Amino acid sequence: MPAVHQAQFRVRHYECDGYGHLNNVNYVRYMQEAALEASAAVGWPPARYRDLGQRWLIRETRLEYLLPFFYGDTVAITTWADDFRRVRSRRVYEFRRAGDDVLHARAETEWVYVDTATGQPARIPPAMIADFAPAGPAAGARRPPFPPAPPPPAEVYRLVKRVEWRDMDTEGHVNNAAYFAYLEDVSTQVGRHFGWSMPRMIDSGFVMILRDLHLCYLQPARMDDDLEIACYLSDARRVSALRHYSIRRTADAALLAQARGLWVCFDLARQRPMKFPAAFAHDFARNITPGPA
Repeated sequence: MPAVHQAQFRVRHYECDGYGHLNNVNYVRYMQEAALEASAAVGWPPARYRDLGQRWLIRETRLEYLLPFFYGDTVAITTWADDFRRVRSRRVYEFRRAGDDVLHARAETEWVYVDTATGQPARIPPAMIADFAPAGPAAGARRPPFPPAPPPPAEVYRLVKRVEWRDMDTEGHVNNAAYFAYLEDVSTQVGRHFGWSMPRMIDSGFVMILRDLHLCYLQPARMDDDLEIACYLSDARRVSALRHYSIRRTADAALLAQARGLWVCFDLARQRPMKFPAAFAHDFARNITPGPA
């Protein structure tokens, strides 16, 4: 059995979005902090990794949003290392309101253990595995590959952003939560591009809610890189659609990250999913790949 850790975070007002919910990006920031706490709790604080010249890097993140948190809520995250492979480990997270058993979100991160100097994967020390899984580690099943995106539609939306200092982490890379912020930004800008700004959607009585996001990190982005973030839709159904994203460095077109998100059309008055308005579907048609993903 793994060592289970619980971390708690009080939702600050500045962490909430325009709907009054805990912003999607902040779930990832809480996950980062919970993982650091969980590691330190079993004897592996950041200083110990630095002394070894090794560290963990996130390869994939998947986050499913089920129920919102609000200002003043205390978010209780239960987390554990679910398994270990030679150089990888999967960490699981469950989000609840403190004192409540109702699941608000769940997530997984796939971590790769690397040598800091070379950046190459390194074998996970047996002593570390024993500390994270005192009763013995679970067998690490082979992971399915990140699902390929369908062919692009007539019009792929593209947004170019320059990496800023605020996006950086202590390793000199763009922090993985910043990628979530980039995807959030392009998801807003694409609506404006096709005539559906956030104010127009709200005035029309609906919004698009992110239900599930799966992000795969391939190469690091660094300070002052110009990034092209592209997105388009597929698998459009009555109330939902998949949005596919890619993040490339403009200097060499290198693919740095890819993602897919499940978006749901949400009725603000009735507080439930609703059918896409006909005008909305019409205006986005050029950005939608026909057929299933």
